[in-house]
Amino acid sequence: MKRIIAIVAGGDTSEYHVSLRSAQGLYSFIDKEQYELYIVVMHGLDWYVQLEGDQRVDIDRNDFSFTLDGRKVKFDFAYITIHGTPGEDGHLQGYFDMLHIPYSCCGVLAASLTYDKFACNQYLKAFGIPVAESILLRAGQSIDDERVLQDIGLPCFIKPSLGGSSFGVTKVKTREQIQPAIAKAFAEAKEVVIESFLDGTEITCGCYKTSTKAVAFPITEVVTSNEFFDYDAKYNGQVDEITPARISDSLRDRVQQVTLAIYDILGAYGIIRVDYIITQGEKINLLEVNTTPGMTATSFIPQQVRAAGLDIKDVMTDIIEEKFK
Repeated sequence: MKRIIAIVAGGDTSEYHVSLRSAQGLYSFIDKEQYELYIVVMHGLDWYVQLEGDQRVDIDRNDFSFTLDGRKVKFDFAYITIHGTPGEDGHLQGYFDMLHIPYSCCGVLAASLTYDKFACNQYLKAFGIPVAESILLRAGQSIDDERVLQDIGLPCFIKPSLGGSSFGVTKVKTREQIQPAIAKAFAEAKEVVIESFLDGTEITCGCYKTSTKAVAFPITEVVTSNEFFDYDAKYNGQVDEITPARISDSLRDRVQQVTLAIYDILGAYGIIRVDYIITQGEKINLLEVNTTPGMTATSFIPQQVRAAGLDIKDVMTDIIEEKFK
């Protein structure tokens, strides 16, 4: 009997359509000879299985099942590829834990921590991981321009503390841009981070672990002519993604070691991707941790898997089967 796998996509943030693209990527990556695959789309309380054509079948949220041709289908495993709430912030992980359905990524605590970029970076800072200077604003709070200039300086980044795909992010160069950038970020989330600008080379490294191995993928260097690695750079091709990155072997090894250490500190599971800025003197500065990274055909992780000479089908099988050992 094949295991029945739900590829869970959608969500309730601006990354909804990116998530659907990741689901299509995963559908193409996972071994269909070994698994029976269904894409489950969630949007608010509208949960359904997307079948061929436009056919949809509602999910029974009581046990995360659906009925097809009179047969009740229950899932053995959920591959979560929602970028944003409820799949990246721990909500869905808690739901699956209560139903005893294994899933592809880290648990409730690590998911909710890494989803809050400010909280995650401050946590990892306590373990000696260098991060940019930052200030957190919660809904209803404000800050005057002078404090931003004094404590953070210009240029700086103003962005939602929650979310991804660079929605609501502004690279601020002048005093006049500060308050509009804060308003833009608050339009995306209830918490906003004001973060110092780090001038250097942006890189990203993916990894995963099983009970028998630790795999750090080749590193990708991110080069864009845009002001920063924004939505257009990520999804509309306005970027050069160079894998493996043009960095020294010693720096590569250090970045991979740091990435695997972060994996362990967080108690992660499945594939994570960690973004960094390398500043003068080959200093490794953490940008953010992604516990449900993009999985479209052109996303970083599939690129890195290919560069490692691995078959992504085997990597997917590793992640699924590890939960049944």
